[in-house]
Amino acid sequence: MPAEAFGHLVPQLSPYRNWLSERGFSFEFSYKGEAMANVGGGISKGMSYAHELTFNTRWDLGRLLGLDGWILHAVMMERAGRQISYDHVGEHRILLSEVYSLSGHAAAHLADIYVEKSFFNNRVNINIGRITLTHTYATSVLLCTFMVQCSAPPAIKADEGWSVYPKATWGGTLRIKPTRDLTLRTGVYKVGPLTENPSGWAWGSETSTGVMLPVELTWEPFIGKDNLPGHYKLGFGHDTSPYADRLGTIPAMFAHDVFHDANKPRDTFYIEADQMVYRKGGQHQMAGGYILAGYVHNTPSVSTFSDQVYVGASLLGIIPRRPFDRFGVMYSYYQMSPAITLGQRLRQLAGMSMGAFVNGPQTHSAILEAYYGIPIHPGLVVQPEFEYMMRPGETSIIPNATLIGLKVLGNL
Repeated sequence: MPAEAFGHLVPQLSPYRNWLSERGFSFEFSYKGEAMANVGGGISKGMSYAHELTFNTRWDLGRLLGLDGWILHAVMMERAGRQISYDHVGEHRILLSEVYSLSGHAAAHLADIYVEKSFFNNRVNINIGRITLTHTYATSVLLCTFMVQCSAPPAIKADEGWSVYPKATWGGTLRIKPTRDLTLRTGVYKVGPLTENPSGWAWGSETSTGVMLPVELTWEPFIGKDNLPGHYKLGFGHDTSPYADRLGTIPAMFAHDVFHDANKPRDTFYIEADQMVYRKGGQHQMAGGYILAGYVHNTPSVSTFSDQVYVGASLLGIIPRRPFDRFGVMYSYYQMSPAITLGQRLRQLAGMSMGAFVNGPQTHSAILEAYYGIPIHPGLVVQPEFEYMMRPGETSIIPNATLIGLKVLGNL
């Protein structure tokens, strides 16, 4: 997912880009850096920095090999840094900065690599290869302007099944677009541990626990005389992997009162929506105000989060003579699995450890996030960030944390 930096830092490369594109190869090289500081609450004051360098390529196999209509996509990246959630906030369920995630430090991590082909005037499209599910399902451009929600809501990407960028998995998606406003996506993907194969290259060592069967219906209307665009998504995913319930170890004194469920698959249901509510006009056709909201529900007994609700707003070009500035604000609420909470309470009563980094029975948390993106040069965006996390660690033990930071996006 290339950084949205509105242009390129080195426009002198455009003739060479065009020459390569005419012969079947195009690329984006981007930098994303995030420096976040905890200035109040949490477990300590301090700052953490992380960055990624992404090389996103597109190969037109029709021009290169005569395979008309086939496109090869490949994404490779370098990531390094630390996670503010772990270092200073005391939060180990939700990442408060986007860049540092599953791959950790990776000099050359291979993310997506897949082929694509469209049929019947783009009404049918297929993608086959190693693909990140949350680049296809349960995501949007607006969601990915927020650090916590990119590339999908944390309740979706917290567990196995939904492979989250940059963790790709084998599989494919079929997209059908019967009308201008409706799109149906469905596919089959391999499921394995999210932390396995951190480099993205060791395909042979990956284990498989089952398959993910996602389906998503999207309605994209244009409303009113100003043709205000909206995106309304209804999605479901069935992970066939057998998961143990999240109770954990039950103390002997409660063994006769609490029973573990049999291993079961995990289901995820989600609704996501965004809608432009007014159009500003001017230099940018998408300038205006948007509202967005969503709800996620997972099978409670075998998931980290049983539910998530979020609501937010995004405003593009609201300041005169600043058509590409973007402001966003979002509130999100996270409900822990009741099985996790119950198991921790029982271990606490028995004087046992409740688990690593757990200082009390975990129930829920919430995050308020706001940003203001400023394009200061074609190909370069500076984005101040603010986050306020309520109940870090999903308990009331750690004080609410206040974070400020800066994200920098650049396109070569």
